[in-house]
Amino acid sequence: MIHDYLPICREDMDRRGWEECDFVYVSGDAYVDHPSFGPAIISRLLESRGYKVGIIAQPDWKDPQSIQILGKPRLGFLVSAGNMDSMVNHYSVSKKRRQQDSYTPGGVMGKRPDYATIVYCNLIRSVYKDSAIIIGGIEASLRRLAHYDYWSNRLKRSILLDSQADLISYGMGEHSIVEIADALNSGIDVKDITFIDGTVFKTRNLEIVYDYKLLPDYQELKDDKKVYAKSFYVQYSNTDPVLGKRLVEPYYGKEYVVQNPPAKPLTQEEMDEVYALPYMRNYHPCYEAEGGIPAIREIKFSLISNRGCFGACSFCALTFHQGRIIQQEAMSLWLRKQSF
Repeated sequence: MIHDYLPICREDMDRRGWEECDFVYVSGDAYVDHPSFGPAIISRLLESRGYKVGIIAQPDWKDPQSIQILGKPRLGFLVSAGNMDSMVNHYSVSKKRRQQDSYTPGGVMGKRPDYATIVYCNLIRSVYKDSAIIIGGIEASLRRLAHYDYWSNRLKRSILLDSQADLISYGMGEHSIVEIADALNSGIDVKDITFIDGTVFKTRNLEIVYDYKLLPDYQELKDDKKVYAKSFYVQYSNTDPVLGKRLVEPYYGKEYVVQNPPAKPLTQEEMDEVYALPYMRNYHPCYEAEGGIPAIREIKFSLISNRGCFGACSFCALTFHQGRIIQQEAMSLWLRKQSF
């Protein structure tokens, strides 16, 4: 395995002797190969399993050519808005435009669209109509079912429908993304991948879904805020990978969005493996002339200690995204022992 940044152009692919990528990862952030960045973890993990992964960082969403620079991937596209929700990245709580994007070269604003996951997926779908599209990251994870959108002040349907994607890998996606990749690689059509924990899929045939809890129809959620609040409470109560139920959300009784139970948390050994992958631990050198990526300054030499939270703070989405079970890396335990 070559210890270098993953390919971002055809020349990089040629240098590795690749004719095509297995997966192309489209991200709203600039390419930073550091384990504090979700896209880096997912792409390096897939690489460690033998998959060829290319990176398209911050494509021009107004130009279809921008997502064709690596060609059509063999297995599919992976799409994420980046480390942050694109709307939080762009706007303050008072809906004022922010002055800096720390995940963009030189901190420049405007290199990604609002609702980036939806925009990127629709751009991909307009060019590669039959490619599998799997979305993930905080933006997709928190919008996996019907959700209140603060920015437009209205209830929106699952991001899976608006983005035209095939699957959501929600939460911390190490387990689910490898299972998805292996399923696609074995020849299973993405529309038949309905069995993986930590994923959300859509279907018009509820007969293929079993052992589920039925949520209110989207129309009911729109009509009554209390019904939506109760529905969200059911979602929030099913973030436990041991007891969590499969949830089904109907859309006008014609289509269904199905959330499979959460994926199991990483064991300590698995977490150690994830953070020991051969990251370059810096932003791609192509950004140097533009001033680098500001976000690297605080985390370049950091160590990830734990994940998950058993709290239920009303202002925080950590439990909903990462789950309630606390996971720790061996290095953090070692450092803690040294401090005593």
